[in-house]
Amino acid sequence: MAEDILFLCNHTQAESCRHSIRGQYEHWKCKHKEERQLQKLDGLNNEPNEHNNRLTGLTRVILMKESVELFCKQGTALPYFVWIFRSPSNQELKTSRRQTFRAEQMFLLPSSPRCRVRSDSVSTSATQGSSSKMLLRQRLTQLLTCVEDMSSDEEASEEMSRTLDEAFQLCGRFLPTDAFRLYMVTWNVGTAEPPPDVDSLLQLDAQPPVDLYVIGLQEVNSNPLRFISDMMVEDSWSHMLMNTMAPRGYVKMTSVRMQGLLLLLFCKQAHVPFIRDIRTTYTRTGIFGYWGNKGGVSVRFSFYGHMLCFLNCHLAAHMNYALQRVDEFEYILDTQDFEEDTPHVLDHKVVFWFGDLNFRIADHGMHFLRSSINSERYNLLWQKDQLLMMKKKEAFLQEFDEGPLCFKPSYKFDRNGDTYDTSGKKRKPAWTDRILWRVKPKTLAPEDDDDSVSTLTDDGHEDYPIQVHQDNYTSNMSYGVSDHKPVLASFKLEMRKKCELALVHVSPEDVWSADCNATLSYTVQEDFLSSTWDWIGLYKAGFKHASDYEAFVWVRDIDLPELNEVIKKTWDKDQIPLLGGEYVLGYFSTNLQSLVGLSNNFQILESKRAVMEGLVPENINGLNK
Repeated sequence: MAEDILFLCNHTQAESCRHSIRGQYEHWKCKHKEERQLQKLDGLNNEPNEHNNRLTGLTRVILMKESVELFCKQGTALPYFVWIFRSPSNQELKTSRRQTFRAEQMFLLPSSPRCRVRSDSVSTSATQGSSSKMLLRQRLTQLLTCVEDMSSDEEASEEMSRTLDEAFQLCGRFLPTDAFRLYMVTWNVGTAEPPPDVDSLLQLDAQPPVDLYVIGLQEVNSNPLRFISDMMVEDSWSHMLMNTMAPRGYVKMTSVRMQGLLLLLFCKQAHVPFIRDIRTTYTRTGIFGYWGNKGGVSVRFSFYGHMLCFLNCHLAAHMNYALQRVDEFEYILDTQDFEEDTPHVLDHKVVFWFGDLNFRIADHGMHFLRSSINSERYNLLWQKDQLLMMKKKEAFLQEFDEGPLCFKPSYKFDRNGDTYDTSGKKRKPAWTDRILWRVKPKTLAPEDDDDSVSTLTDDGHEDYPIQVHQDNYTSNMSYGVSDHKPVLASFKLEMRKKCELALVHVSPEDVWSADCNATLSYTVQEDFLSSTWDWIGLYKAGFKHASDYEAFVWVRDIDLPELNEVIKKTWDKDQIPLLGGEYVLGYFSTNLQSLVGLSNNFQILESKRAVMEGLVPENINGLNK
């Protein structure tokens, strides 16, 4: 006899999958040529019979193991599954339940293949992973006890209903529904100019494509003349990165620089309206806090309603200053202030700490270091890595996670080569360049007087968890412009979106051409702090950043728009490009300092004036004149 499964789904999904379940059941029955009572499927109806225990808020369905496995393979959206091994005889079920229905055999199946975690990835969700599993096992242990020990079927049914409901409500909170790819780079460029090609550095052809790029550089050339010129125009690194990424559909959302420290944020154009509340800040730690050659620069923002913070640091150098590096990092965390709901770095839901942290490998001699590296036995060096050693001593560092150091140390190399330092100083190799992350720990709820199991809270956002999975962590040996090699990390951010609509919907009306005035419309879809200083820009497809517009108009002269009010604006024909092409409209919020609405790409027709002014050749009978 094949094993049965207890499948639980809510009422709204029961009707939609009822016929599929019945078909899979008939297929199993014909396959095994055994009679089964189709009344077991009555649990899908609104009036379960007396043989089906009624579960509060849930509908119970009995179907075969093969059916559920097929549903999983097809990716059918089912909220949760629990495997229960049942025997044909109720008596056997009663006597063998303790052996076959253990909490250790309970596990959740994701509702979609995209929620599955790679087996070789490093993952964290603060304490939610281990704690939720522990609480689930406690709930299921209570279920086992009540099912076996209670003498009354009615009492068992009521207790089963309550316990299962609690267990599944708990587990339902930890099922992210969307996955986003994050790619990070940290590189001490040693005042060098950017290389001609960074495609392999950014892995722009990776599949699936990256959603967010965060790039942190240290020791960008900041001599006085160069620094002043970079204040007036983009520095050479930012310019190169924007020129490389804009044609691929990535927009620079913001950047922050403090002397040689530079931090840039890029995202796919589709995500631009959902990156909001952008704030940047910096902290100096060089020369007693008065010089910015060392310190940290950070950017924080809301990504689909989740507050993220990225902190790029360059800490004190040299072997003997490990404790000072920890003190500098703690000072940066204490002094950086963003105001509003997340005033400090560690108040954000996820924090990424990265940069040239300058932690070295202590004690080991040069010969042992190089032989371990050449033989790729990196684990022999971990015990003396200063950052790993400091994490054992400092509680606040233990909240940060890092992938295994299974790549060559990124420092120190001869320039334009892949050979470790051969100069007279012969610096020891070290993992100075690192990428770590921290998911905000959940806090324990106040305990009640009863013996109920305590739950976890996340500042009122239990329905919107976020999980961080690291897929890759390595260094790139092919770039030699600096004595450091770039360190790369790719992540998958799993979260539920808190916002699905852009704050503003903007779109062109009718045909656009420089031969006549054009019209656009915009609608505020969600309430936000708009301003009469907000504007709508016209951008060429593949634009680099919010200020890279061809022209703009102010949204309103006096009155601010009402929610869902459709407002039309006239666009002067003199502000429309003569040659036409593919363009996009974007609504820029002055208060939020970001584009909060983007239109779909649309075509501007080539103007007749372009021919008259000789910008394009005149076409006569198919020939260019």
